[in-house]
Amino acid sequence: MNKAQGRHPLSNSQLTPGIAPGRLPADVIARNFDDVEPPFDMHEAQVAADRCYFCHDAPCITACPTSIDIPLFIRQIATGTPEAAARTIWDQNILGGMCARVCPTETLCEEACVRETAEGKPVEIGRLQRYATSVGMARPHPYARAAATGKRIAVVGAGPAGLACAHRLAMKGHDVVIFEARPKAGGLNEYGIAAYKATHGFAQAEVDWLLSIGGIEIRTGQKLGRDVTLDGLRADHDAVFLGIGLAGVNALGIPGEDLAGVRDAVDFIAELRQADLTTLPVGRDVVVIGGGMTAVDAAVQSKLLGAENVTMVYRRGKDRMSASPYEQDHAAQAGVRIVYNAVPLRISGAGKAESVDFAYATNGKPGAETFTLKADQVFKAIGQTLAGVPDGLTLSGGKIAGPGAGVWAGGDCAAGGEDLTVTAVAEGRDAAEAIHAHLMGRA
Repeated sequence: MNKAQGRHPLSNSQLTPGIAPGRLPADVIARNFDDVEPPFDMHEAQVAADRCYFCHDAPCITACPTSIDIPLFIRQIATGTPEAAARTIWDQNILGGMCARVCPTETLCEEACVRETAEGKPVEIGRLQRYATSVGMARPHPYARAAATGKRIAVVGAGPAGLACAHRLAMKGHDVVIFEARPKAGGLNEYGIAAYKATHGFAQAEVDWLLSIGGIEIRTGQKLGRDVTLDGLRADHDAVFLGIGLAGVNALGIPGEDLAGVRDAVDFIAELRQADLTTLPVGRDVVVIGGGMTAVDAAVQSKLLGAENVTMVYRRGKDRMSASPYEQDHAAQAGVRIVYNAVPLRISGAGKAESVDFAYATNGKPGAETFTLKADQVFKAIGQTLAGVPDGLTLSGGKIAGPGAGVWAGGDCAAGGEDLTVTAVAEGRDAAEAIHAHLMGRA
């Protein structure tokens, strides 16, 4: 380090070649990873709530995968009882605080809002939900356990589906043991969401709040197939719920995929969520291959860490991207370049990534015209797959469709539904109700 570098708080900059940490000052990184939209205060929330028409047979309720009574909770905010609004939300979605932060509300409840249809500006349902749940979480846990049933249920996976299932079962008076492969509970909320969407440790704070109902034990470092088996869980418990998510990642299947600097976007996001961001290395020239939320989160956060050039490349057109138009616009505003209708051909470099060759495509199929992007870091984000599935389960479309006697499944690992946090919560909640009915002899 030279004298100039020694006096400067950074050892690197956006122009440093290769993959390097500390490209931006710590205070800039802190600002970059703060809330994209700051939370409402009480006055702002009541002003926003006053825009709601409180529709009868409201389309926003139908659009919500957990069927929250949205007009009711907004009316409760408007009348100065946000803690009651939180209870209305939690009755349907016990992870309503996190969902308020990460749900694509612009394509769910807010897209269905009649204000959106009439004016092009919906009621800010997501921010109102965040306000209500934040107020509610500052108070004692609102739910109590029913009388003990003597039943014990195993939940595999401490993600949104598993946590929602466990909480509902605990409410019913059952004892629950959650087996989680990672060091922390939270699943996608803890490891798979952009850091600026879940600031100040909120994901873990929500888990701690959820667990305060009692009756739920979490055993971390317990992976299905390595530390526990499905047959063993069946033998030791009255029921089993599988919420194992999607642990596998699709490969590009092109030359150079094994070069240094090429990695799965989900691993990068997970590392980022647990790291000191001022020490997390990122490339100068970053290429992200994919068109979903994982691709957007990896691309935007690379830019926020100080990468000079970040390019997302998607094989089809803008309208076919699974990332919403809102998220695509957010990426563009963050300085990410998005290239549509191009497929990767090869990653080149002498032992480490240096460039990626692409071909322009029609309907996802490569044509003759090619181009090359400079890249010292390449993130693969073309979808995840189910991995580590126990024998004896019926699969459909690569997901669990037939769990078998005494076993239920929900969340991303289960067939049917979108791979969204809110959908996982709904499936975990509904599985808990089915398990309870089965154990109490009402199924």
